[in-house]
Parts: sequence; structure tokens; C-alpha cells
Amino acid sequence: MEPEKITFGTDGWRAIIAEDYTFDNVRACAQGVAAYHIAEGMQADPVIVGYDTRFGSADFADAVVEVLAGNGLKVLRCTAPAPTPAVGYNLVNRGAAGGIIITASHNPAQWNGFKYRTSSGGSAPPEVLAKVEDAIHQVKTLADVHRTTLNGGRSAGLITDIDPAPAYLAHIATLVDLDALRAAGCQVVVDPMHGAGAGYFAGLLSGGTTKVLEVRGTVNPSFPDMHNPEPIEHNLGPLRDAVLSSKALVGVAMDGDADRVGAIDATGQYLTSLQVYALLAYYFLEVRGLRGPIIKSLTLSNMVWRLGEKYEVPVHETGVGFKYIAPVMVETDALMGGEESGGFAFKGHIPERDGVLSALYLLDLVARTGITLSENMDEIYELVGPHHYGRTDVVFDASFRPDVEGRLSESYPTEIAGISVVGVDTIDGIRYRMEGGQWSVVRFSGTEPLLRIYAEAPSPEQVQKLLAATRLLTGV
Repeated sequence: MEPEKITFGTDGWRAIIAEDYTFDNVRACAQGVAAYHIAEGMQADPVIVGYDTRFGSADFADAVVEVLAGNGLKVLRCTAPAPTPAVGYNLVNRGAAGGIIITASHNPAQWNGFKYRTSSGGSAPPEVLAKVEDAIHQVKTLADVHRTTLNGGRSAGLITDIDPAPAYLAHIATLVDLDALRAAGCQVVVDPMHGAGAGYFAGLLSGGTTKVLEVRGTVNPSFPDMHNPEPIEHNLGPLRDAVLSSKALVGVAMDGDADRVGAIDATGQYLTSLQVYALLAYYFLEVRGLRGPIIKSLTLSNMVWRLGEKYEVPVHETGVGFKYIAPVMVETDALMGGEESGGFAFKGHIPERDGVLSALYLLDLVARTGITLSENMDEIYELVGPHHYGRTDVVFDASFRPDVEGRLSESYPTEIAGISVVGVDTIDGIRYRMEGGQWSVVRFSGTEPLLRIYAEAPSPEQVQKLLAATRLLTGV
């Protein structure tokens, strides 16, 4: 039991099961959350506990429930795996003080995680997470963890079982014209990647002429034939094959806890997360004629700035992660917010990523315009010019991190891949801004031992040059 090792990264604490992710450490996390709620005077309102389809997630969730109830807190216990945004919406709908989701999102199968959500349904801001972390670190021994049993908690009236799906699905139906989509006569393919989103998308669109084919919809915590359940191109072969063989209008995928989205268009072309966010911004601003601030993480496309100028809406930039994005969305009453990982949030919903809702909005874009996602992308390029993107993930020994950070901070380059560097910032990692709006970013993953390198340029070839040249700067 080593709670002092537990730190919350971009979105929660994650670790390898049976190594650091143990029942003792999960209980320590739950004790920390309970102590935080009590210290903040929030014990009158319940805490919701949800989980995904990973190995042991339901059992880890029950361990959390027992600790929260053991501290005298009321707990709403989800009875089945559910998307993180479904749990998040129930926080708002049921007046909960906070929520915990047992999930490692898109991490490989041997990982699991612990996400904490505020009463808004969204990620906790850094100042709240710091308090939660501090409370966790106060747990020194098992004697500091207060527990009851599920039966004991139920008998005391502290534990109530809930199904988070109905309230969430009813709310989604108020945001999207489901009747129109059901009647559109589309063929759609959805890939939940064996995760918690299975059945949600198909269930929302059933009952009309639109047909939904679900692939990889069964629970399989080993996530076979993929390195990790992340909806990025090299993981979406089955989705692409199903789109082409079924002549589908669009294919959408969600990660392990269904808060991220990936897309394949009717031609089998993969749309990057930066393209998808531009498509969603275009959908709201041009197709639906809505207006409002747009929030982007620093690794999202410069296309967002250009679209903001075109449609005269403000754009705000934050560090990577919804712990930064969500508070700005709330503060500015934003139309939408997003990050490079494929997580996007929208006005009228919770300030949190939602892969199911994002996928529905993409389908609605195609249905309303009558052209493919790629053809819509061409129209965006007509407005803002061509923008292409790539990312390289480098696995590294965590002990080398200080050396890499030192190397990058010693001096900044004047050019990368032959393009002059016009500015450098360290908002989150190191971003090199180059002539012509090109950029590259180097940052460490907040949840895995990965060094991530991102780049955007006018052509795919130039993107690869920037990625390679930027990697050379890191020495890994």
C-alpha cells in the first residue's frame, strides 16, 4: 500500500493491475475522496460510482462503494458498465456531490484507473485534484481506511443501486433530432472497441429506416487485436472493413469508456481528431447556425482559430486535459470544447467529453449536408486552407525523463525541418510555433510512460518531416 505514489494525471490515476493498481490502493483513493467530501461539507449529497468493462472493474468499483459507505456517505452504485459521460450526466441529474469511475479509458488492457468527477459531471479542476491527492496521501495504513460491506451499507440506507442509462439516453434525445436520424435511411457502423459504449449508439437509433451495424460490441477486457482501445487509425481496421463492405455512410468508434470518438467516412478514409473537431465546429457554426465560444487544447488544430475568425466567435486555448477545458467551458458558457485525444464536449450537456454524442453529431452533419465527412472537410479547407496533422508516441524509461526535459530546455531551435521557429511556449510541454502557422509539440503523457510528439502542417509529407525533426530534438 503506497498511496504517496498515487497522482492524478491528465484524467485521473492509472496504473498496471496487480502492480500498483491494487485493491488496497483503490480503497486508499476512495478514502481520500471520502475525506475530501467530508472536509468540504459535501456529505449530505450522494457520490455516484461507475465502471467500465475492464478486468476487475466491477469488483474495484464495489471496493470503492464499501469505503465511501464506511465513511457514512450515501452512494449511488451503477449496476452495469457505463460510459463515463453517462455517469457524469447522472451526477447532475441526481444531484450528486461527486463521482468516481473505475476506468483506464484508452490505456492498454493491463491497466485500470480511477477518475474523479465534480457535481458538474465534468473533470475536477487542478485545485480540487490537489486536495483529493493530499487526502489520499494522508492514508498511511489500512487502519486509516473505513469500510463496510455492500449488504451492511444497503441495510444502513447508504447504498442505492442505479441504472445510469435511462436518464442519460433521455437527455441525449433532447440534444439531437433522433427522429430525423432514424428516418434518414442511413447505414452506419459503430465500433465500441469492446468497451462501455456497447449498445448505446445502436439503441438510440433503433426503430427507423436507419440501420446500425455494431462491431466489437461484446465485452472482452483483453481488447484483442489492438494495442489499446483508442479510436485512432491503426486500431480501426475492423471499422473500416465494415464501413466499406456494408456501404455505410459513416463509421464511428469510441474508446474504452466511450468519452472519445474516431471516424471513418464512406470511402474508408480515416479522419484525424483535429479534422473531427473542425467538422464539429463547422457543423454548429455553419450547418446549424449557432454561435458561442470554442475551447481548444493547445494540441488541437489551428483550423479552430481560423473558423473562429470566419464566424466571429471567440476561441480560448488551454493546456491538455478536461481538468483545464471544463472550467473554461463553464466560465464562458462555451458552445463546445475539445482536445486532440478525440474528446469533445458541447453546450447543453455536461462539460465533459462524450463519444456517443460526438458520434451522433457527426452523423447528423452528414445527414444534413448530404455529403461525406471528407467532402465536408474539403469545404472547410476552402474556408481555412489545408491543415494536416500527425502524432508519434514514444515509449521510454521514466527514469530518462529529467534528461529529456533538460535537453529540451537547454536551448530552443531556430528552425525545424527547414521551417523557421517564430515562437516557443511551455503552456503544456513545449510547443514550437513556425512560419506559416505550422507547429509541433513535445509533451509527456499524463497517464502512461509515453513521450508524445504532435505536428500540424499544410501537407501530410511536411507533417512527417516535422515529427521526425522534432523527435531528434528529444534524443529518444
